[in-house]
Amino acid sequence: MKIRELISDLVEEIDELADIDEKIDVLNYVRKMLHDVSPLKHHPVDYVMWEKSDNVECNDYNPNAVAPPEFKLLTTSIIEDGFTMPIYTNPENSHKTIIDGFHRRKAEKSNKNISDSTFNRIPITLSREDKRDVSNRMASTIRHNRARGSHDIDLMVNIISELTKSGMSDAWIIRHIGMDADELLRLKQISGLAELFKDKEFSNSKEI
Repeated sequence: MKIRELISDLVEEIDELADIDEKIDVLNYVRKMLHDVSPLKHHPVDYVMWEKSDNVECNDYNPNAVAPPEFKLLTTSIIEDGFTMPIYTNPENSHKTIIDGFHRRKAEKSNKNISDSTFNRIPITLSREDKRDVSNRMASTIRHNRARGSHDIDLMVNIISELTKSGMSDAWIIRHIGMDADELLRLKQISGLAELFKDKEFSNSKEI
């Protein structure tokens, strides 16, 4: 009963806040405090916060392309149904960088009906602390994109190139991106990496 009474008092206090931004920030803070004691806090979706859209930036490697008709449908879906999935991000010093959800964020930025309904905020989750290096973020973006279907082959090649040059082994790439050895070889051949690294051993190569 004590917890219920405390929650009731808290709800009343928050409800009395007149400033919308302050109310949203307080709600974010409360969610974060609850998340910290949650037995499910190892799942990013356990803590969804409403971040100011201007504080969320796109990554420079997303290989997922959405055609205009599909993007229009996505925008209509958010208008009609609201945000049903948060945007997956990585926390930086002064902003959040998108790992997955670029087009949902673009829909909010480009449609006044959506931005007005969210007070220029978007729902985000944060990556796990042990998955915040650039290689893991790239791999996560690719996994999300491949699970949905389409992805840009040129940008896929660029990501494979970056992962390989940073010392990630074939085994690491295959496991974390979800492709087989033949597909990885084809992408390396397209980029010229297969020949370049054919006889090269990485002293710092990272395994699975």
